[in-house]
Amino acid sequence: MGRPDNQLWERLFDVRSSDPRPLQSQIRIAVVDAILGGVLPSGSAAPSSRELARSLKVSRNTVILAYQQLVDDGYLVSRERSGFSVAANPPASMAQLPRSPPPAPAKGAQPAQWDRRFRVRSSAFRSIVKPSDWQSYPYPFLYGQFDSALFPIADWRQCCRQALSVMELKDWAPDKIDEDDPLLIEQLRTRILPRRGIWAQPEEIMITLGAQQALYLLADLLFRRDSVVGIEDPGYPDMRNIAALRCDHVPLLPVDRDGLVPGRDMAVCDYVYVTPSHQCPTTVTMPLDRRTELLAEGTRRGTVFIEDDYESETRLAVTPLPALKSLDTDGRVIYIGSLSKVLAPGLRLGFIVAQPDLIQEARALRRLMVRHPPFNNQRTTALFLSLGHYEALVGRLAQVFSERSDVLRDALARHMPEFTVSEDSGGSSLWLEGPEGFDAEATAGRARAEGLLIEPGSVFFGRKGAGRRCFRLGYSSVPVERIEPGIALLARCARQE
Repeated sequence: MGRPDNQLWERLFDVRSSDPRPLQSQIRIAVVDAILGGVLPSGSAAPSSRELARSLKVSRNTVILAYQQLVDDGYLVSRERSGFSVAANPPASMAQLPRSPPPAPAKGAQPAQWDRRFRVRSSAFRSIVKPSDWQSYPYPFLYGQFDSALFPIADWRQCCRQALSVMELKDWAPDKIDEDDPLLIEQLRTRILPRRGIWAQPEEIMITLGAQQALYLLADLLFRRDSVVGIEDPGYPDMRNIAALRCDHVPLLPVDRDGLVPGRDMAVCDYVYVTPSHQCPTTVTMPLDRRTELLAEGTRRGTVFIEDDYESETRLAVTPLPALKSLDTDGRVIYIGSLSKVLAPGLRLGFIVAQPDLIQEARALRRLMVRHPPFNNQRTTALFLSLGHYEALVGRLAQVFSERSDVLRDALARHMPEFTVSEDSGGSSLWLEGPEGFDAEATAGRARAEGLLIEPGSVFFGRKGAGRRCFRLGYSSVPVERIEPGIALLARCARQE
């Protein structure tokens, strides 16, 4: 079969300099899509490497390497003096399947009424909303976002390569059912948890797909309709929504400048979700005497605490306070940690530390969902920890975030002095409250139109209408040179109130 016309090939190979993928990958993807979609039938001749390189304005070696990979994968064949052509039987080709129009609806058939089938409407919950294209904004003051300039790509690539060695492959590639990577468990047990004052055995640790899955697993495992689950107010909206899915009674527990307040509201709770190291969203740190009081109250009442120890690694305190779990003597604190906050949000790796019988049941439940988080990611992360890269990254992030925090505070004092700013305890965000009459939602809308993103604070409060004057400023993804002009712009938007 002859070659498709040049116009077809030019349409297939829409190679773009803005595409982050290598040119070689773009060419391979274009050919595979065309073959599997039936656009290029078996036997179709591909343009010569010289011809395609000239048409795409790329190196001929780039085209040759792409073609050779396609030959190795069975999509193209190479014949001496004849060039490259589509294989007779390319892998899983859709072109080999019978192509027919979709069946017409049966006469009188009614479409599925999905609205009547939903048991819950999770989309109706009030949740934190962030634009998916946040990286295109010049001033993305959003919490928990990623700054690629700070990621140790060379170190991570080294660990990825090592994880792909033959010896490592034998460890992580087989089906592990409900197990976790023992190397990662050991690194958590000996390197991460002791810094939080926690000494745990391997059977007391389980890896999760981020802290979020840990929270959902615990809710599935422990909460009943009549369970009373206390949530900090203001607090983490997703945990409030997870509890509301399972329980009829989710009391909102007050927070002051020392964090969660023990007292009458907490006394009725079977479970309490708490963020003592870095309260979400106010960023305050619970002092040691409050932690001791909290545990004593829980012991008297039989309360179980779910401790979310997020961002404890990048706090600025020289001597960090021990985790609530480290003070626990009777197993009533379930500890949740995250590696994604330091490494990258997209990695989705967290962990639970709890009594062995609870971990055993959590593993059995996780198996029904996902079996286990991807073992290749677990092994790469374990190697990253074992080689000391994690500690180096934590130190670098703490230094960079400290500098950004100082610049941000100076800019706020200069441009927005009428706003109350949370005390600086580290992490990667500040919590602000505006003066009387200030509306964070309206300001956020105006700021977004100007290329600046903030997080209005009302979503963190359980009562609708509360927290309208509050908002959160994250600085993990904003370079230091953009902080001052960003806050000047925010001040102009805010003063339109």
